[in-house]
Amino acid sequence: MIGVTSNKNTMEENKVKSGKEILDDFFKEISTIENVDKTIADSLAKLYTNGKLTDKNAVNELLKIRTEKENDNEN
Repeated sequence: MIGVTSNKNTMEENKVKSGKEILDDFFKEISTIENVDKTIADSLAKLYTNGKLTDKNAVNELLKIRTEKENDNEN
């Protein structure tokens, strides 16, 4: 058969991910993204994993991290 190409894609490769699957993947990998602060990434991923990722919780966590870093710099 001339000009016919084989399509060897599996069902997994053709699957459209749900929003939850995309977020799950993102938060699994967030701490490995270049130039992302690991402490912040881990904290946000933990909030997400625990179902607690809200704007208020994220702000509180970031303030906590900032305070801890400022205290470390003073010592």
